[in-house]
Amino acid sequence: MIVNRLAWITLISLIILVVVGATVRVTGSGLGCPDWPTCWGCLIPPTHVDQIDVDKLDLEKFKRHAVKKGIDPDTITRETVLDSFDPVHTWIEFGNRLTSLPLGISSLLLAFFSFTAKRHRGWIILLSWLGLIDVIGNAIMGALVVRSGLQPGIITLHMGLAFLLISMMVSVVFLSRPIDAAAASSKIDPKLKKQLLFVSILFFAFLFCEGLMGSQLREQTDEFAKVADGLARDQWADKLGETWIYKVHRSFSWSLLITAGLIFYWVKKKTQLQLPEPKLILAMVVSMMFMGIILAHISVYQVVQVLHVGMTAVLLAVTWHWIMRLYSLGLDAKQS
Repeated sequence: MIVNRLAWITLISLIILVVVGATVRVTGSGLGCPDWPTCWGCLIPPTHVDQIDVDKLDLEKFKRHAVKKGIDPDTITRETVLDSFDPVHTWIEFGNRLTSLPLGISSLLLAFFSFTAKRHRGWIILLSWLGLIDVIGNAIMGALVVRSGLQPGIITLHMGLAFLLISMMVSVVFLSRPIDAAAASSKIDPKLKKQLLFVSILFFAFLFCEGLMGSQLREQTDEFAKVADGLARDQWADKLGETWIYKVHRSFSWSLLITAGLIFYWVKKKTQLQLPEPKLILAMVVSMMFMGIILAHISVYQVVQVLHVGMTAVLLAVTWHWIMRLYSLGLDAKQS
């Protein structure tokens, strides 16, 4: 079914974009393209400073960014602007913009083809169009991220909108799927089902909050990188560990492990369900905690940071799919 395929393409494109966006963040490439929608005044980014036409750039905008960073705007000249050009950062940020194209196209097609859905048509239309609005809003937010000079609050909101879009696309994927008769007819005690749903939704809420706190912690990492004064990355963890957001983020992770463990235990010991999500959820939580230990006690490795963010996005998708599947047990059989 074309709706299901487009929803999958949109979801996968979004997760890839989250990973690429995380790469932009940890490499400090967020302002690799200081203007939008062009990049250094060009449709195709320059690879060398000689290719930049300074007259196409808004020098006043650079000065406003300098003020936000506590830099004297009078020190911003054409020469200093050109000195800030870094081809690696530029192309990393441009790559981030390119990866947003498949997401935009697929979400647009999904919204229009949602009217062809046969089952759960109303929900699919609503979620598909809300998803398109989310994509457009996040694109505008991306422009604001550049224009604000990577203002922290906007970056976290940017990530929050991405998390919401993941949930909406997983919903469309699930609702537009062919009915799995075996899974739909699976038996589960109604009381246990309610308990599992409650704990699963609680886990999802914990994960959503943990993801936003992680985004704020990465913002602090970005700020710290600017004033690290040559301090090695393996010494960053001690400094970051002094912040309240780090302490809450670290302690909050135990709530994920406890609820994920409870979901896995109840499904394994109290049901006959042969579904992969509980195992995946627990395995990913353990993996993410292991990554957290590396970041906290060994070094703030960039690749680990990117993997940590990417796995959060995947875990959100798996968890929401599990919630919808759990809720639908026995219901689809009645509708089929």
